[in-house]
Amino acid sequence: MLETSIPDGAISLESILCTDELLSRPWRPPDHAKENCALVALVSALADSRRTILQTLADRVLEILDADSTGLSLLTKDKKRFYWAAIAGAWRPHIGGGTPRDFGPCGDVLDQNIPMLFTHWERRYPYLKVAVPLAEEGLLVPFYVNGKAVGTIWAIAHSTRRKFDSEDLRLLESMGRFASAAYQAVESIEGLELEIAARERAETALRELANGLEAKIRRLVDSNIIGILIWRKDGRIIDANDAFLRIVGYERRDLVSGRLSWRQLTPAEWSGADEQRIAELDATGTAQPYEKEYLQKSGSRVPVLVGGAMFDGSRDEGVAFVVDLTDQKRAEAAARASDRRYREVELELAHASRVATLGQLSASIAHEVKQPVGAAIAYANAASRWLDAQPPDLEEVRRALGLIVESGVRAGEVIDRIRALVKKSPPRKDRLEINEVVSEVIGLARNEMAKNGISVRTQLAETLPAIQGDRVQLQQVILNLLINAIEAMSGTSKGARELLVSTAEIDSERVLVAVRDSGPGLAPESVDRLFESFYTTKPGGLGMGLSICRSIIEAHDGRLWATANTPHGAILQFTLPAYSSGEIDDR
Repeated sequence: MLETSIPDGAISLESILCTDELLSRPWRPPDHAKENCALVALVSALADSRRTILQTLADRVLEILDADSTGLSLLTKDKKRFYWAAIAGAWRPHIGGGTPRDFGPCGDVLDQNIPMLFTHWERRYPYLKVAVPLAEEGLLVPFYVNGKAVGTIWAIAHSTRRKFDSEDLRLLESMGRFASAAYQAVESIEGLELEIAARERAETALRELANGLEAKIRRLVDSNIIGILIWRKDGRIIDANDAFLRIVGYERRDLVSGRLSWRQLTPAEWSGADEQRIAELDATGTAQPYEKEYLQKSGSRVPVLVGGAMFDGSRDEGVAFVVDLTDQKRAEAAARASDRRYREVELELAHASRVATLGQLSASIAHEVKQPVGAAIAYANAASRWLDAQPPDLEEVRRALGLIVESGVRAGEVIDRIRALVKKSPPRKDRLEINEVVSEVIGLARNEMAKNGISVRTQLAETLPAIQGDRVQLQQVILNLLINAIEAMSGTSKGARELLVSTAEIDSERVLVAVRDSGPGLAPESVDRLFESFYTTKPGGLGMGLSICRSIIEAHDGRLWATANTPHGAILQFTLPAYSSGEIDDR
């Protein structure tokens, strides 16, 4: 096949076209007798040897057009090239060759869907120089199948001995229409033959299957891979293989004596499911596999999977297939236990992470508690002085006592928040205001930020929708993000140390929380691994903090991720779904 070659500066298509000249040339009168002979030859080829119809077309076009070469080009299946399916005349040695779809005379004809007359086309398409003898003129018309142009029929003059005229164009189009109809007939006949052959193969296979079916079924029964039994609706088990007898713990003499009944083997609570399957069998002839239990001879129960079918022509007998699910149920129970233990370990890790984080904030926590306690002491001293005054100022004493109560309550609230974070408790799903959760955590870490020279700002959106979740777990996430930001900025000596905590609403269905720092930022190679367990960039870190945070957020049906801040630093943010009024708090 010729190689595609699209040279730079190729001459224009118009410079090698002379289609308009074709219509003004002197033309010879039609020779209908010769044309009819050619059509008869095509009919004969269709009747005698359908596969030669395209070559017969090329031969007859060569004859009635008195051309030097003729042929048929068809698009390949991938529609990237044309291949020369049939050639007659001087170009016959080139059969099987072709031209590219996107740069060639055949492609130009299909693109414009009109006949074209070319002269010396090798000047535009250099790859045609190897197709000798060269073409003086080439007349091409589209070739249609089922109304779609799929190729071209062409005639070539290799010398100036004659010029193509409008009669040549008429003959080429006429022969093309006839060949198209014949080609479609060939495809239809071949399709029918393939269908008949496939049907014959299927019928042969079906006969072979029927002939060997009884032996195959017997081998299946005797293989004892699964339990198989022949049953009646009244409960009698007519026959069964050894695998079924092992499942229910009975011996063959029990079966032969007629004492085995699938109804008696079924515990009472499963009888309803069995009756549903009997109704399904009556309606469709088959019963989809379902789980149930059988009573073994020892009195124990065995979990099984049962499916069945009625015998053709019988409304009372059928076959059932039984699989012992004992091992599967054990594996499922072990998996559940393993999953439960995993959840317990995950909760313990989260608790340990909270306690470790609070340890880092011990100075801030002491400050948070010390402030209201110190205020209470000062108010008590003031009250004492007002009592010692002559006369005592009871109004000031009452005001001081009220301030003492407020300070005590404030200190109690701080201690309660710390206790909640330290306490190990099962997850809850409460209706929460995320801004309150964020503010409480910032209060705990504010002194730590001040100690490290970090200024913190908040941009908390108003009228945010409520969320549903565990307050302690979400506080842990936010606290962990704040601590990471503090540590990142504490290691930098350049620029301001600024922390921005913001909340926002996304499409009225989600709430966004973002923590932006001005630290050194995230290394590109660490971004993808940031949330992996045991991955850390800190010299003394365990690599569990962010992994636990992501687990917590995903358990709340949210998403946690990290990106770069501008101009430097990092942004860690997460989304949570808004609380739905139809949800019920899991208290």
